[in-house]
Amino acid sequence: MQQLKYKNYHYQTTADSSSFFGRLFPSFSFYASFLVNIYVSSRKARKGTYDTDAWRLSSLKVLQALERTGLKVSISGVEHLQSLSSACVIVGNHVSMMDTVVLPAIIAQERPITFIIKKSLLEYPVFKHVMHSRDPIALSRTNPREDLKTVFSEGRKRLDQGVSVCVFPQTTRGTRFDPKQFNSIGVKLAQKAGVPVLPLALKTDAWTNGKILKDLGKIRPEVSTHFAFDAPMTVTGKGKEEHQKVIDFITRKLNEWK
Repeated sequence: MQQLKYKNYHYQTTADSSSFFGRLFPSFSFYASFLVNIYVSSRKARKGTYDTDAWRLSSLKVLQALERTGLKVSISGVEHLQSLSSACVIVGNHVSMMDTVVLPAIIAQERPITFIIKKSLLEYPVFKHVMHSRDPIALSRTNPREDLKTVFSEGRKRLDQGVSVCVFPQTTRGTRFDPKQFNSIGVKLAQKAGVPVLPLALKTDAWTNGKILKDLGKIRPEVSTHFAFDAPMTVTGKGKEEHQKVIDFITRKLNEWK
């Protein structure tokens, strides 16, 4: 069975991962593979056969398609995922479409996971079947009070079932990380559910936003890609200290990756 292979809890794209065609036409070669992958996954989801392992494998294929363009991927801190004895809330910065489609290859290899997403993703043609099958927590983004209730009620259900929840607390995704736009909803969910918070720092701007379709932008293999996890934290009090530690970790890693 295909899996990500780590050396000292670290993954790095190898020199032989790229292909001639992928390097020559990075965006075209990637999206040709990606769209076929989505179609096949959607068919499985409609048939009810798209389980967690199928999700992980399709996500891994996305990562491999990116690597064939010559893009270099680094993954670190996996030992923190592996050391957890319970479900957790993973809190990270949101940069690009790559976050949602590649993270399952990393996280689902270690433990069950779902995402907090915007409800509109459940309406995307073809892709909606995949998203529905993963039992995400969908938010309207139009009624903050109702969204908060949904996060706490549905989030606790998933966590009580042993399913970790990944949340991107920014108001919108982007390459610039602004702590002022990074709310504490993930930490609050962890505090209410009595589970740890696991910080996640992302640099995935090699997958840019598109001019016509936001999620399908140019692939820039010359831009390095990074995924990094930090040690889990137990939330005490109102979680202000833990929230700040998540921000500090993301800020530190982004500065290292400049």
